[in-house]
Amino acid sequence: MIVDLPDTTTSLVSKALVKIREEGGVVALGRVLTLVIATAPGDEEEAIEAANDASREHPMRVIVVSTEPGTDTSEVAPRLDAEIRVGGDAGASEVIVLRAWGDAARDEESLVMGLLLPDAPVVTWWPGVAPAVPGTSPLGRIAQRRITDASTQADPQAALQALSTSYMPGDADFAWTRLTLWRAQLAAVLDQPPYEPVTGVHVTGAIDSPSTTLLAAWLRLQLGAPSACRLTGVEAGSHGIHGVRLERPSGAIELVRDVPGVATLRQPSQPTHDVALPRRTLRDCLADELRRLDPDELYGEVIRSGLAELADGVEEVTA
Repeated sequence: MIVDLPDTTTSLVSKALVKIREEGGVVALGRVLTLVIATAPGDEEEAIEAANDASREHPMRVIVVSTEPGTDTSEVAPRLDAEIRVGGDAGASEVIVLRAWGDAARDEESLVMGLLLPDAPVVTWWPGVAPAVPGTSPLGRIAQRRITDASTQADPQAALQALSTSYMPGDADFAWTRLTLWRAQLAAVLDQPPYEPVTGVHVTGAIDSPSTTLLAAWLRLQLGAPSACRLTGVEAGSHGIHGVRLERPSGAIELVRDVPGVATLRQPSQPTHDVALPRRTLRDCLADELRRLDPDELYGEVIRSGLAELADGVEEVTA
């Protein structure tokens, strides 16, 4: 069910939610968190779809704040249009879409404060353009977790470097979340004998992929900063990470994804294996980040220290 509330206020939206609950019993109260999605007009639906899918694992209230970044609010008449989605149109969540113009869009924090679930954590997600410092932005200040996506920025690598200087506990980025399967597989391989030091790291991926850079930074940091660390960038837009090669005295370990969703694992004195390594969807990344509401300390260490070490010692080659 979708209820449209044109030219409204947040107070009227809140009253409409109560009315829907009392009259239809549609909206359940067992929500575990509030997810605030900050997006530009026209980009809401993909984010809402991902949130609806993730809500089946994390029942929540979703508040979508849609404003036009960079607009001179003084030149536009103030207006707030709202839309409430419940039932089949909202998965296991309740979705409130706020489209604001003019002065109504000036203070995003005031738009959502009256709609937050009481005594429940708040997570803010920017699927597209994110503020320069998420932790001090109007919607970032009210959140325990703040999720960005460097890969959607105009310059993903520059966005990654900016995140390293603006990091605050509670920040997260989907460029890191997309590495979960890669990190798990590499950790499992290195946890098997022979227990030898890694003398060289070679990571290959799209030149504009922040996930490729973060994987190289994580490996360099976790493996004691091997001196031979090389990051090879291939054609931009060529689907993220391509492969990892770890040099050890007994031979090299290679994990290469030449086929979408499947990687080939090669190890000395062992048969070659095919490993399921699919690209993580937006829903997968969001559900993963919502599983923890405490700061991701490892991400913080990699984004602040790992990137700096990588910049000091990496050899960048464009294939």
